[in-house]
Amino acid sequence: MKHSPLIQRHACFVLLIDIQQKLAPAIAESESVIERNQWLLNIAHELSVPVVATEQYPSGLGHTVAALEEQMKQAIVYEKLHFSAFQEKSIADALVGLNRPQVIITGTETHVCVLQTALDMQEAGLQVFVVEDAVGSRRELNKQLALQRMQQAGCVIVSSEMVAFEWLQRCATDEFRHISKTYIR
Repeated sequence: MKHSPLIQRHACFVLLIDIQQKLAPAIAESESVIERNQWLLNIAHELSVPVVATEQYPSGLGHTVAALEEQMKQAIVYEKLHFSAFQEKSIADALVGLNRPQVIITGTETHVCVLQTALDMQEAGLQVFVVEDAVGSRRELNKQLALQRMQQAGCVIVSSEMVAFEWLQRCATDEFRHISKTYIR
């Protein structure tokens, strides 16, 4: 199946992976990663792009960080034990059930759960976009190696602003003016 080279907001969803209370403090540049996720998820909500989030073993790692609480109100949240969210049958079925062939992946850790989920979803035929400034690992080297590996496997590495502008597609609309004034300037 031929994929669009651009992100299509009506054909995608955001998958936020494991930005959790006990893990976040160990992530390099965690405040920046959380801020980029807040920013991107706010725009996703404004543009009616579905958001799904996962929590890895929340009884041990806690739930999604409080800083994302507002953005999580409209998200569907799944608990998981596999590092790859796509290895959890209930999650994989739900994501496939969205009938959206593009996935925008954010979260932690880039070289573990993000990597394994992205590779599984890519293998399943979804078009995977990984948001470089909205993913993180404890060590920067692990993040960079994971991004390279995902790109070599066919995933597309993007920035949060690339996602937002591809969702918007054009300027000179009320929607663009609102998003630009509220989030971009």
